[in-house]
Amino acid sequence: MNHATVVRTITAATLLLATTSPATAASTRSAATGDVQQAMDALAKTPGVVGAIGGAYADGKPAGQGSAGSRLLDGKGGTIPANSRFRIGSQSKQMVATVLLQLVEEGRLGLDDKLGDLLPEVAADGLVELADEITVRQLIQHTSGIPDWFHKGSSTTPAFDVFDFTTYYRPIDIVKMTRGWPRTGAPGEKFAYSNTNYTLIGMIIEKVSGHTLADELNRRLFRPLGMTRTYQLTKPPQGIKGPHGHGYYPDSTGRLRDVHRFNASYGNGAGGVVSTTHDVSAFQRAFTQGRLLPPSLQQILTPPPAGGGGQQGPGLCGGKLKGDMPGGSAPGLTALTFASADGRRQFAISVTVSTADTRSVIPAMIKAVEAVLCPVN
Repeated sequence: MNHATVVRTITAATLLLATTSPATAASTRSAATGDVQQAMDALAKTPGVVGAIGGAYADGKPAGQGSAGSRLLDGKGGTIPANSRFRIGSQSKQMVATVLLQLVEEGRLGLDDKLGDLLPEVAADGLVELADEITVRQLIQHTSGIPDWFHKGSSTTPAFDVFDFTTYYRPIDIVKMTRGWPRTGAPGEKFAYSNTNYTLIGMIIEKVSGHTLADELNRRLFRPLGMTRTYQLTKPPQGIKGPHGHGYYPDSTGRLRDVHRFNASYGNGAGGVVSTTHDVSAFQRAFTQGRLLPPSLQQILTPPPAGGGGQQGPGLCGGKLKGDMPGGSAPGLTALTFASADGRRQFAISVTVSTADTRSVIPAMIKAVEAVLCPVN
């Protein structure tokens, strides 16, 4: 996978390092953990990185934390607290899909139910083309053919105003952004990543459950898993609570602007969760260990991964350490979490950036993961 593909994949959602397999468990039990602070120090030297935090966990217990760089641009603001909150971007999709599949397990809806039946408002006037043919399963697995509101076509530039921090857009307003855009294929034809799928999933969860998406995430995941510092953003001016890293993005003149108040409207089901290295690792541990869904429904997400292209790879540590690495990014940030296939080890990283081009940042993040999880003795 070349750097451009890696960037697109991790921005979209998930980089899959290897197929989850019980055979990988032995390789993770005896693995050592490298120096997290040292890995963050190296990562923070990458051009475009403002600050970086990381947290490693083994069997649910801390195995190292680190923070490097600065909270604000140009070395200002001190370091980012290693236990601070950060936006997890498209890692949210795996959580949102888990909630939806729990509703499927409860018989509240089915994987083959049609989008047009569940949300008649998006079928009206052709707002979502072929809504009467698109299934819940296709939305989850990004095979619906619905265009992505984040990027139009092959453009890498956001299709919305990155610097509109105050206007509230309803989920259906976000969907309307794609009206008239070319579809990426017929329903079920092929994988084509689209944030719009998960905006619609968030709407379905609220319609079926009768509760807000934030409430359902809290009730079903955050509270039961002890994710006490995690929450779902819903409307501006909501942002990240407590001291945190600030990311920056160039405007049309090239001037870097602080985007830590990135508009909460754009999150919804597609990427609205704020978490910590501890909490996102707790979710990954529970998910990987099969504690959130029955095997038949968990397989809807693995593989293909929630929001990712299902790219298979050799794993870490020369192929000895297998697992998934969900990732997500938005203007000013990139975050990822490695989770070993047996659910025993996790390593979460959040990076704030001052560039629109993260082609050098993401490989550096993966290098940091390997430095921690594959230390050279």
